[in-house]
Amino acid sequence: MPLPSHKIYEDAIALMVAALFVAIGLLFFKTVGLVTGGTSGLALIGAYLGPVGFGVCFFLLNLPFYYLAWRQLGWRFTFNTFLAVSLVSVFTDYLHLALSIEQVHPVFAAVAGGGLIGTGLLILFRHQASLGGLGILAYYLQQKYKLRAGTFQLVVDCLILALAALCFDLQAVFYSVLGAVVVNLLLTINHRPGRYQAVVEMAQQAKLSQA
Repeated sequence: MPLPSHKIYEDAIALMVAALFVAIGLLFFKTVGLVTGGTSGLALIGAYLGPVGFGVCFFLLNLPFYYLAWRQLGWRFTFNTFLAVSLVSVFTDYLHLALSIEQVHPVFAAVAGGGLIGTGLLILFRHQASLGGLGILAYYLQQKYKLRAGTFQLVVDCLILALAALCFDLQAVFYSVLGAVVVNLLLTINHRPGRYQAVVEMAQQAKLSQA
């Protein structure tokens, strides 16, 4: 049973806040040289190895996954995801103009950055959106087969971080794993099928009582 639909302005505010949370989380990671999982992790690796920045790489990697979103999850999810990915791409590339982090301990960066990214993802999922790429696949698998998004993404993130071990310092990869665990632990605990069923039922009862 789907969650009650949000109004357009509610989606817009949520996407802006979520994208900002994710961008700040990624700034923590980038400050100490950590790598996140998912499509953003692949984009960080691509930016490290290639000539283009994170924003461009992140945007391009997400393009093939929009077809799955459009066919299986609908136009609204696809549009919201496209907007969220675009916002994160812009915020990440230009956030340094408004915020600079000179020094931060890697453990704090992993925990705080992972917490911000995980919270941003939760907001996006609650407003029928994701950060594209593997987030689309994780959302689809949970909606279709009840496979927890956090569990799926943690497995994929481990594979991506194993790839990152070939490009980055092993200590940085270790802290990156800690950040990935924080992100996916938040998703696993808070984003489960049927978790907000009571909210749905209350909303429906309220509509019936007003009819």
